[in-house]
Amino acid sequence: MTRARQALFLVGGRGTRLGALSANTPKPMQEISPGVRFLDLLLENAARMGFTDLILLAGHLGDQVESVYHGKRIWDADIRVVREPRPMGTGGALALAAPVLDETFVLSNGDSFFDINLRALAAAPLVRGGGRLALRRVEDMSRYGSVTLEDHHILAFEEKNPELSGPGLINGGVYYLSREILGRIDGPMSIETEVFPRLAQEGLLEGVPYDGYFLDIGLPETLAQAQRETAAMRMRPAAFLDRDGVLNEDTGYPHRAEDLKWMPGALQAVRLLNDRGFLVIVVTNQAGVARGYYDESAVTQFHKHMQDELAVEGAYVDAFYHCPFHAEGKLPAYTADDHPDRKPNPGMILRAMSEWPVNKTASFLIGDRGTDIEAASRAGIPGHLFEHGDLQTLVSSIIGES
Repeated sequence: MTRARQALFLVGGRGTRLGALSANTPKPMQEISPGVRFLDLLLENAARMGFTDLILLAGHLGDQVESVYHGKRIWDADIRVVREPRPMGTGGALALAAPVLDETFVLSNGDSFFDINLRALAAAPLVRGGGRLALRRVEDMSRYGSVTLEDHHILAFEEKNPELSGPGLINGGVYYLSREILGRIDGPMSIETEVFPRLAQEGLLEGVPYDGYFLDIGLPETLAQAQRETAAMRMRPAAFLDRDGVLNEDTGYPHRAEDLKWMPGALQAVRLLNDRGFLVIVVTNQAGVARGYYDESAVTQFHKHMQDELAVEGAYVDAFYHCPFHAEGKLPAYTADDHPDRKPNPGMILRAMSEWPVNKTASFLIGDRGTDIEAASRAGIPGHLFEHGDLQTLVSSIIGES
């Protein structure tokens, strides 16, 4: 299965319930802290999960969206903007992106934050022509409307109703969809109220409940809540993982796709860390480059292969850092007596901490050698030695999972 790479965001609404706040600034571009917009949080989340083609479906004040984001880049992800010429509804806005859409893609509301593992949502194949919705259980459905779910199949939707009180499942505003649903869109229309109900009636719509943090900024009070709470959520604890001997078997300078043999519990360990909100950052010495066994492009391709196999399990690595230097290298460009990135030096860890929103206090490292543990100590984080056994078991013990 091909790893999904596209994530689209609906950022074209007028935000009338915000009143004057959205008169001159699109709702998703409201600041949650100085210099940080609500939309930045959504884009960063998708980029760190390996979605490399981020598309903003803009409408109201779309020139602002375009001027700030079009052509920009977040980590390995490129951002582009598709603007609707007139209000087209969420379905019509999506249809305008048809020329650039992949066969499958993630679609998300741009005015709500649902802190879930997008890779997990997109892991299993879709029913042909169908979709999968992330659902959230709330204590009061009256603001949202409800979703009827049976055995992971969505049977029906009920629109928001002040009399619809009490707990239940709601549409979380994050979807994994097949491009074929565009055949159901004819002009301006709502994908939520006109397309999804028909898919549900035909048995083509799945639902997956998640319990992650959820907030939409449709009201002044919820925007204020976002400003109090979500800026801090950009900072996440990081699990720094050595590669060979921790994630995959150290078979002797593995660098080809066929060399990849996962350690017991490795795929499950990464998925667990993803689901619990950790950044997963690989820090690996790759002296094989200095010794001339392979080049850095081989390292990059090996990591891409790892990401593809992780995606099947609904997992991902946020970032890979590798050190190609060694004191006994055969290639002068990669020969260095004591390069700051080569463990036990902490350079890769420190660089990751400066380039990613890492909460150092709750971070840790897992390695299979003393040099890994020393690098962690020099970086000021705990180090855990993995010598044998199941990696998921060790990770569970570190983060307090039963």
